[in-house]
Amino acid sequence: MKVENPVVWFEIYTNDLDRAKKFYETVFKVELTELENPEGDGLKMFSFPGDMESKGRASGALVHVQGMEAGGNSTIVYFDSEDCSIEEARVEAAGGRVERSKMSIGEYGFISLVFDTEGNMIGIHSIK
Repeated sequence: MKVENPVVWFEIYTNDLDRAKKFYETVFKVELTELENPEGDGLKMFSFPGDMESKGRASGALVHVQGMEAGGNSTIVYFDSEDCSIEEARVEAAGGRVERSKMSIGEYGFISLVFDTEGNMIGIHSIK
């Protein structure tokens, strides 16, 4: 069993991205940085400080995209993986459901979006 934290990324979905950005920058005294969207599909993101190489600390972003309202299940925790298709293949047998199969996120690698047995969406991230 590994003893390191497998959480590498989180997303907080917003209805008003500018308002949320101001809130988090004010409360936590950090500067959020706009992330480029490789798909150009209207997704807008501002990331918290950090990088994917920092061990023991997860980074994340505020996100605004049509169809995903804030509140409810609007925060996604991403778990690190060597290849997210491996864990994705285990989801249904464990009682969950695959929402979005392994997809490219450009230079940032790949993700799979799945629901756990309680109805919570989580992400699985890998570089390859």
